[in-house]
Amino acid sequence: MVKLTPKKKKRPHEAADLATAEGRKRARRELVWGDHGFLRARFSNLHRIAPDMWRANQPSPRQVVAHAKARGIKTIINLRGASTKGYYLLEKEACEAAGIDLVDFQVFSRDTPTKEAIFGARDLFERIEYPALMHCKSGADRAGIMSVLYMLLHEKVPFAEARQQLSLKYLHVKHGKTGMLDAFFDAYERYNDGRAPEAWKPFLDWVEEDYDRMAVKTEFLENFGTKVQIDKILGRE
Repeated sequence: MVKLTPKKKKRPHEAADLATAEGRKRARRELVWGDHGFLRARFSNLHRIAPDMWRANQPSPRQVVAHAKARGIKTIINLRGASTKGYYLLEKEACEAAGIDLVDFQVFSRDTPTKEAIFGARDLFERIEYPALMHCKSGADRAGIMSVLYMLLHEKVPFAEARQQLSLKYLHVKHGKTGMLDAFFDAYERYNDGRAPEAWKPFLDWVEEDYDRMAVKTEFLENFGTKVQIDKILGRE
């Protein structure tokens, strides 16, 4: 008879106390080692995509200060969502010290976006103070889709130009589940197939009236087995 040992439940992660020396050391370890901050020490994947908007990977506290001083950043949009991990606690502290408004707006890199998220992004871009910077962990996927939305909805650039924000130039690779982001925009292109660019249905009208999130996701997953699965290799969230 085989005796099965029940899996231990993971304990909720308790936030480090930045008011103590040990807590600050722990937060720093979580940033540098747990969140791969050492890889970002010399590479920020930083790009200016419009006069008042930047995109990047997860900034260190020192980089937050640099953004405030060198670029006059007033708002940082954290696309990873709030967290108890050191990378977030230290970023939040640095933003408060630099007078930057830290806005948490969680986006997912391996799922098709919801209608609520798309319209939420539009509203977010309308209410924040500029200049602004948005980031995820790598600056490739979540920062990519949000950059496309920013260029479409706020800067009003043509779709083909906006979509370039989701490309290998910014380290986005579509040959994994992050390809769901590409599938979303592919669906919009297919809907307008055969029409002149000026006759395309407005993007938000398509999202509201025609976009079937689960259908796009299902179609992608059905074809996913033929794609190169590299999510684990890249270590993406």
